[in-house]
Amino acid sequence: KNLFLFLQLLQAGSTYLFLGPADGLHSHSILLDEERGRLLLGAKDHIYLLDPENLAKAPRKIHWPALRDREETCKLAGKRANLECANFVRVLHNYNRTHVYACGTGAFHPTCAFIEITGDKEDGVFQLLPNTVESGRLKCPFDPLQPFASVLSDQYLYVGTSSDFLGKDATFTRSLGPLPDQHYIRTDISEDHWINEARFISAHSIADTYNPDDDKIYFFFREASWEGNDKSILSRVARVCKNDVGGLRSLTSKWTTFLKARLVCSIPGPDGVDTHFDELQDIFLLHTRDDKNPIVYAVFSTSSSIFRGSAVCVYSMADIRAVFNGPYSHKEGPDHRWVEYEGRIPYPRPGMCPSKTYDPRIKTTKDFPDEVISFIRLHPLMHRSVYPLTGRPVFTRVRVDYSLTNIVVDRVLADDGQYEVMFLGTDAGSVLKVVSITQENWSTEEVILEELQVFQVRLTASSPILTLELSSKKQQLYVGSREGLAQVSLSRCHLYGQACAECCLARDPYCAWDGHSCSRYVPASKRRSRRQDIKNGDPAIQCWDYDDNIRLLEEKVLFGVQNNSTFLECIPKSQQAKIRWYKQNLGSEHREEVSVPSHPYFYTIKPSTHV
Repeated sequence: KNLFLFLQLLQAGSTYLFLGPADGLHSHSILLDEERGRLLLGAKDHIYLLDPENLAKAPRKIHWPALRDREETCKLAGKRANLECANFVRVLHNYNRTHVYACGTGAFHPTCAFIEITGDKEDGVFQLLPNTVESGRLKCPFDPLQPFASVLSDQYLYVGTSSDFLGKDATFTRSLGPLPDQHYIRTDISEDHWINEARFISAHSIADTYNPDDDKIYFFFREASWEGNDKSILSRVARVCKNDVGGLRSLTSKWTTFLKARLVCSIPGPDGVDTHFDELQDIFLLHTRDDKNPIVYAVFSTSSSIFRGSAVCVYSMADIRAVFNGPYSHKEGPDHRWVEYEGRIPYPRPGMCPSKTYDPRIKTTKDFPDEVISFIRLHPLMHRSVYPLTGRPVFTRVRVDYSLTNIVVDRVLADDGQYEVMFLGTDAGSVLKVVSITQENWSTEEVILEELQVFQVRLTASSPILTLELSSKKQQLYVGSREGLAQVSLSRCHLYGQACAECCLARDPYCAWDGHSCSRYVPASKRRSRRQDIKNGDPAIQCWDYDDNIRLLEEKVLFGVQNNSTFLECIPKSQQAKIRWYKQNLGSEHREEVSVPSHPYFYTIKPSTHV
């Protein structure tokens, strides 16, 4: 089935592949710069400069291998030559208009450097600057597949990753920065309740008020948590102030504003027992008109041994800030459980940034009183958790043979409202195109618009999705995996058939019937002939004036021979179309429905009589 879907996608002409060398591209990082019209791809031993309009065009590239002695040391340590002992480029950030900061794993010896990019894409400068090569420790992971988070803001690099070869010492740091104001800061590794066995997922710079001094870095991770004698994996959102320069006497070169809270994504169950999706996999911030309040989309998986499942939960920044402004947690009792702290909270409130917004007398974090530093060192965890906007996931996939790994979201204006379309990568090499529809009774309906098998280069196995990047401006989705990079159109309306009813049934916000075909919906168009119904997908109401005899049920008759197999082939025009097969014996007026597995494209039955 996966191979069939992959070939169908290629034949439709709505995707382009850049596969790179024979042993795989290993595309671990994507930097899409729409302002300058360029796409940088960090891969194994290379950085590629691609044309975002056409991946088929020959790219320019920088060859950046690991040092030979590093490769040999890596192999002697028992690592795999092709999959680990190379320079996998995992960090790509715009530093200014002419330079990009890049880091690679360097065969388990991380290395960073500046890339200069100026002039025309074909003939301009595209080179790695050898005199800028430096250690990438605490800026890039050692392991090419280890989760990590990084963001570059105001020329400061914020990174959450491990600091050693074994990947045990995880920390969140700030480095780089303009001279002479460089302030290297990190989390305190002496306190395991700050960060414990963390796997970092995402980091973002978000303004909290209209005063830039209040700007913060929010980062998301999952970590091991001990409650009594039980160890569990929990997901977290944490934050630090961008103007944090560490403490004066205590927490020198350590964060003095670090706070964290739990992210909860669960399905309410009977008797108050919830099904929790605890392991955070990816984060996407969907920006709104207010840059201080993006919507946070998060992908989770289960750590349960009972069943396999994934979920998408949505959070608001207002709820996240409310939790950080709420009560702190405190460890007490013989089992060292976290309970609500009910003692006196020092002034200024721990976790607040030094700014005129709250107290003009405190100009830097070195001005914080000792009791504020002591308090936050022992109370980094907030007592309340952050819950999703709807109280439950907006999308779930359980008891399937894949897990969700990545997410990007596009805001799409349709004829009957605005929708957020989610593109979800999986570890089976496919991308789900999903919309969550709120109905009149405020219940939500999960609609899978398409399942795109993006990577199926080999017959024996699919290639897990490693990265997703969305271009709303170009209406393209860029999908990276070990095999290569794919460019996929956000809308593929022509696949939804040649009738108004088929187009309407698809319920795709990108597509509408324009009177002649199923085509890209353009909100500015004033054509009265457009037909689209995302909320209900009811062609009987939308298409009556186009199809006098709307065929909501298409019949296809096949004849079988007794004691022989018959292939029942029927490819639906959209995920919402339903397929049913009936068996009718010769001479009989009664039809009996044939039970078939869900979602196959080819069915086989053995009739016992003529049908």
